[in-house]
This record gives sequence, structure tokens and C-alpha cells, in this order.
Amino acid sequence: MDGAKDYLSRITGNDYIDIGLYNRYNVKRGLRNADGTGVLVGLTRIGDVHGYIIDEGEKVPIEGKLFYRGIDVEQIVAAAARENRFCFEEIIYLLMFGQLPGRTQLEEFSALLGNSRALPKNFAEDSIMKLPSRDIMNKLARSVLTLYSYDEDPENQSPENVLRQCLELVARFPTIVAYSYMAKKHYFDHESLIIHLPEPGCSCAEAMLSLIRPDQKFSRLEAEILDLALALHAEHGGGNNSTFAVHLVSSADTDTFSAITAGIESLKGFKHGGANIKVMGMMEDIKKNVRHWENGEEAAAYLAAILRGEAGDGSGLIYGQGHAVYTKSDPRALLLRDKAAALAEEKNLVREYNLYRLIERLAPEVFKKVKGSDKDICSNVDFYSGFVYTMLGIPPELFTPIFAVSRVAGWCAHRMEEIVAGGRIIRPAYKCVQPRLDYVPMDRR
Repeated sequence: MDGAKDYLSRITGNDYIDIGLYNRYNVKRGLRNADGTGVLVGLTRIGDVHGYIIDEGEKVPIEGKLFYRGIDVEQIVAAAARENRFCFEEIIYLLMFGQLPGRTQLEEFSALLGNSRALPKNFAEDSIMKLPSRDIMNKLARSVLTLYSYDEDPENQSPENVLRQCLELVARFPTIVAYSYMAKKHYFDHESLIIHLPEPGCSCAEAMLSLIRPDQKFSRLEAEILDLALALHAEHGGGNNSTFAVHLVSSADTDTFSAITAGIESLKGFKHGGANIKVMGMMEDIKKNVRHWENGEEAAAYLAAILRGEAGDGSGLIYGQGHAVYTKSDPRALLLRDKAAALAEEKNLVREYNLYRLIERLAPEVFKKVKGSDKDICSNVDFYSGFVYTMLGIPPELFTPIFAVSRVAGWCAHRMEEIVAGGRIIRPAYKCVQPRLDYVPMDRR
């Protein structure tokens, strides 16, 4: 053990880099400019995240907007609600093909996805049941890599072949996630193993709920709000960590399964797809320590303690607040929040929902007071998504995998774009700041 500590101290010492060197060499840490905006590293036609404008060199906050192929996602969601239909399949079509489908096209496309949800013969038994994992994202990544072996033409990078692979992955993600979860419950939680066959004639949201519930029962409202969550998480521009990872790996001319796995492993991180789990932990702590949930002063005082690192997990962060691009509002959070109100009524959780609304309202005020900052912050989609999933009876270990079930549509669209329009391996530079040293012979060390 003493030797291990010695090695660790050497590693941490040798890997330390003075933060001042980043400024000296004008390094864009995290590929961010000094004002927090992202470094422009590529072009895309797939998605656009709009949260501020630059006016005479200054960043000016505005209400957030999210566009899929140039179309405001709020318009897509509103149209689906008016027509009493689901919208995730329509969004997948839009992201992949660059245009909205007609009614017949959408029906045929939805049927194609539904008929492709079943996994290859013996895949569930050999790859999932015999090799279960405690972590569903880990199992999802390994399953996608394994699908390479089941593909008849895995290395063919023609747009036609990659499109086939992508659509099969989009269709199969709900089944892989559900089966991986059921295997985890059986082999690690010692519960009965319940496996349902995917229903081909239903939406992705309906299939997901059917596959993870022992009785396969769910309400229309439950399916609608899960469909909305999938629709809102499907794409978020080329610069988010997991999508950029797909672009990065795709630019190296690797196969589809490897590229999509890179996105999964990125999304697995708590700073990305796992953020809503942090929100849920924080909210449970708030519910335990704020006695009167309707008391704004008591809640604000506890939020201030969280920001000072005196409460919560000691991080000094109010999880679910703030975003790299959105400033005044995150449109995904607003849409999910408003739909969640009806579900809270159905589940008799209105008091808890109102606590979320109170924290959302108080957080920006408390942040400015404690931090002495005039920075605009807003609740992001992670603030409400975990609460929505909990109301749906979805356990925390499925929060991020369901995010992946949605985001794989965006990843696949970006992979297609990189293949068609990229053509150059992504290769940024790192400045080496290690001083030159002479080699020391063994007998002089």
C-alpha cells in the first residue's frame, strides 16, 4: 500500500499543469472561449442551440430556442399535441433525412422502426443475459460493440449502409436498454427475470414503458410525457460532448458501432447524461432539510447554504441550474415542466411538483445574491427530467440509458453528416509544457 501511495503521488505531481500556462498559451480549456462560448470547430445542418446573441462583441442573453433541421422544436411538439399523436418518430425522420415526413411516410417509417426493435437471434441470451452488468450504460455500450459481429457488412462506410446500421441501432436501443435492466434486476438484485417481446406496432415511448414494466401497462399520459422527453433529448447541436465524440471518432473512418459507442461512453458521465441523477439527489436532500416546502424564505436559505458548500453534497452547486448555451430559459425544461404538471396531478404529486417550481424560481435570485454575480441562469432540462422519470416509475439507473435511447437519433444524424461532409480527421493540437530532460543512466538514478 505504501508503494501504491508513492506511485500515486508521482503521477499526480507529474500530471499537474499550472493553470496560468493555459492563459499564457491562449489555450481554450474545454474548447471554450474566455466568455464561455464554444470554440467553433465545425459546421452542421442538423441542430442549433440558441441562447444568446453577440452584440458589438458582448454576449447578450435571450430566451432559449432549440432547432431541429432549422425547425423550432416547440412547433413540432405543439403540432403533435394538437393532433393527439406522438412526435419522437417524426423527429427521428427529420433529423436523419432533413425534412418533415408526410403522413404516409411517417406511418411507413414508424412501422420500419417498430419491426426492427427485435434483437438478432440469440443476441439477448448470449450477449445480455450471460454477461449482465450493474450499470446499464456499460451494458448498452458493450451490446452496441457486439452488434458489429452480427452485422453482415460492418465496415462498409457507404451512406446507404451506414444509414441502414443507424436506423437499426435507433430501433434496437429501447430493447437493449430494457433487457439489460431486466438482467441487472435478476442477476444482481435477485428479482424474477421478466422479458417481454417488443411490440412492433407502437411508438418508441410505448415500447419502452411496455418493455420495462412487468405488467406492460401504462396510461396514455405516461406515454405522451415519455415521448416528449425523448423528443426533447434527441439532438442538441454538434458541440455537446457526446455528439462531438461521435464526430471525432467518425472522422477517423471507423465503423458505425464504434462511433456510436463513443457517444454512449461520453453520455455516461455525470457532467453530461448523468446530471439528472445529481438533481434527484439534491432534491431528496432539500425535501429532508426544508421542513415547509411552501416557505420561500426557508427554501432560499437552504439553497444559499448549498451554494456556500455548507449543505447538500458540499459541491457548492445547485444541480439543474445553468447551461453552457441557454441563459434566460431552456426551452426543453419549459416544455417538460408544463407537461409534468398534468402527470403530477395524475400521480398525486402536486406538492412535490410545486417544490420544483419554487426551487426553479428562487435559484437565480439566490445565485446572484450569494455569488455576487449578474450572470443569467435558468433551470435546464435535467432539473425536471429526473422528476418526470420518477413519476413514471422509472428507476435512477435507467435515467441516462433513456437519454441514450433518444440521443442516438442525433448521434446517427451527425455520423451521417460527418461521413458525407467531413472528409478530414479531427486533430486539434496540444502544447507540451514539459521541460526537456537528459536521460539518466540506471546506475545514477
